[in-house]
Amino acid sequence: MILFVNACVRSDSRTQRLARALLEQLGGEQEEIKLSEANLEPLSEERLRKRTELVERRQFSDSMFRLARQFQRADLIVIAAPYWDLSFPAILKLYLENIYVTGLVSEYAESGEPHGLCQARKLWYVTTAGGPYVPDFSYDYIRALATGCFGIPETELVMAEMLDVQGYDAEAIVAERIYEIERGML
Repeated sequence: MILFVNACVRSDSRTQRLARALLEQLGGEQEEIKLSEANLEPLSEERLRKRTELVERRQFSDSMFRLARQFQRADLIVIAAPYWDLSFPAILKLYLENIYVTGLVSEYAESGEPHGLCQARKLWYVTTAGGPYVPDFSYDYIRALATGCFGIPETELVMAEMLDVQGYDAEAIVAERIYEIERGML
């Protein structure tokens, strides 16, 4: 199953257009989670206490872990997140906070190093940027989590940049990236 984590909030999102082209190219069974509609909650003291108690008892069937279970069992993952304020929308961080469950998506070795438990063999991070794209606090962060904590061996960045810079043709840039995706030229 391919999990599509959709952090795009605009209906006319250029990031979402790239992601949909990639998903079409990948084919197969797909599940989408639209983060703006997922009713995600931050880990308050009460929620954190409940989560800790459930993790200690290894009771991962609780509804609190639904998204973590979905993420853990995905074969491939596509995350679509526009480049906002040198990172990604806050809703994606909130999602990551909700799925990062020790004992379900990750565990710690005796040395203290995280060891991933996810079955995905690849994660694509799809983004668009109005100006130049700098991956430090977006793709690089997701890649570090995927490979270092979740056990996903391969990640790939799919992006289009300079979309809001005067003199650049945003539609032509997006169309070119979609063409490359459709032709398997990534």
